[in-house]
Amino acid sequence: MNAPRAHSSQTHPVFCTIVPPHLLDQVSRNSDDLLSRPARRTLEQDATQRTRRQITTVRHGLLAGAPVAPDIDPAERTPQRTISDADNKERLPGEEVRAEGSEPVQDASVNRAYAGLGATFELYLSVYDRYSIDGAGLPLDATVHYGEEYANAFWDGERMVFGDGDGEIFRDFTLPVDVIGHELTHGVTQYSANLEYYGQSGALNESVSDVFGALIKQHSLAQSAQEADWLIGSGLFTDRVEGAALRSMKAPGTAYDDDVLGKDPQPATMEDYVSTGADNGGVHINSGIPNHAFYRLAVDLGGNAWERAGQIWYDTLTGGSLQPDTDFAGFATATAEAASARYGDGSDEHEAVRKCWSEVGVTTE
Repeated sequence: MNAPRAHSSQTHPVFCTIVPPHLLDQVSRNSDDLLSRPARRTLEQDATQRTRRQITTVRHGLLAGAPVAPDIDPAERTPQRTISDADNKERLPGEEVRAEGSEPVQDASVNRAYAGLGATFELYLSVYDRYSIDGAGLPLDATVHYGEEYANAFWDGERMVFGDGDGEIFRDFTLPVDVIGHELTHGVTQYSANLEYYGQSGALNESVSDVFGALIKQHSLAQSAQEADWLIGSGLFTDRVEGAALRSMKAPGTAYDDDVLGKDPQPATMEDYVSTGADNGGVHINSGIPNHAFYRLAVDLGGNAWERAGQIWYDTLTGGSLQPDTDFAGFATATAEAASARYGDGSDEHEAVRKCWSEVGVTTE
């Protein structure tokens, strides 16, 4: 584990898209312009938004360790959601079309985004007593119908943004609730661990979002760890794609194998770790390793994954022990310490955590 030191005051702005750049790059090279044109446009938009994120001062201060919620009656801790419509233009936030407490509208994308923000808020509040993603009631804002054939969704540090997809490979990005949960969890990480978005710390940043995205989906469906499919972005691909989802936590590397998209490159263990300078050091690829560790832990412990397994991951993320450049071994050790602190040294939970990391080739100190 990295040597203990004070948390850096430097913020690490993250612009995260649910579809990794390596996948869009693959599509952009296709000879069929119907497929490649939207992918190229999406990559261009992502590059613009990424630059904007890097040069914009983070408006909300980052918190070291677990944030302190305001002294509000628990019954009054309700979400404050706002959904806007970009009308297929590349503008943010767009026109507000639904606010907190208002009735559903005719636009299904608006209603799905509203419900997904609510499902994310509900998991963090009811299970982990976290009042919104910053722990202090931050309003949850989202924009739908962003851009023309925009094939992605992202968190820009302030809001969720959804494209409609290209209709050829990707459907509407408001469809999978775990996509919404994934992106908003980048906000939770932003306000707690502040993990650098590069290399192993970046892969952990991505993995944490996949973990809680999966838990939000399972919580909303009342699924146990054994019942869940452990897929991220299931239902996002059109029928022409040979694939089930963007990623599989149960079996990394098997989510898709398609003539246009190529084969899912995620490794499940350190034996197949991918060393690359692309995608910020492979943050969307090597996240398969900690993803698989969590899957193994959740199934080993049984029951609802958001309870013991999720609690250990949440304690680790918000407990203040992580450094911005924490690597896999450091995170694994922190999860073992979190399990020991909550459930006892040598407890079933503690031993299960050590075992799950060992099974993916990561050693806890």
